[in-house]
Amino acid sequence: MMFLSSFSEITFQLLEGFLVTFKIFLYSLVFSLPLGLVVTFGSMSKFKPLRYLTRGFIWIIRGTPLMLQVIIVFYGPGLWFDFPMKSRMLAVIIAFVINYACYFSEIYRSGIESIVKGQYEAAQVLGMTKTQIFFKIIFPQVFKRILPPISNEVITLVKDTSLARVISLAEVIMIAQETVRIEGILWPLFYTGVFYLLFNGVLTIIFSKIEKKLCYYQG
Repeated sequence: MMFLSSFSEITFQLLEGFLVTFKIFLYSLVFSLPLGLVVTFGSMSKFKPLRYLTRGFIWIIRGTPLMLQVIIVFYGPGLWFDFPMKSRMLAVIIAFVINYACYFSEIYRSGIESIVKGQYEAAQVLGMTKTQIFFKIIFPQVFKRILPPISNEVITLVKDTSLARVISLAEVIMIAQETVRIEGILWPLFYTGVFYLLFNGVLTIIFSKIEKKLCYYQG
């Protein structure tokens, strides 16, 4: 009975960690995808100061570890502005959103630049506005082309959620590691492994189905 009680208690703790991990993933994805498009427009802007500033920022974010960015976002406001970050979850989400928005922006940019200029010119001849050209002609083609790299980044995001432990946010890996250290048992780590495999497996299936539905775009 003691073993069963211990097993159920540990399982419940891990489930709480799973929920934290899922929240980090969901909020980061929901906010970083649209923000990445905004960053893309900045990096492709004809206004050179904005373009250089945006690309410089992307270079910094992509060139430094996400773990370091999480630490800076959490401790930076308190050390620099005497305005400490009270929520560890908020700090993690902000760092993740900024980081992944920059990665997504480069994927968006490569997809947009892969479309031949003739399509823009043809649409302009037909009297379409720039907004109509982008959302009705360019975006559907770009979406299909960028879906594979986007899916790879999304799966990477699932695994990167474990970096939240650097500021002691109790996601699933941190809880499993503490359980192993205190209880002297190894199976909680296998629990977490199964969780990540199942989570990424579901995402892989979803993206695969989306790609099949978009197969009619051959651009």
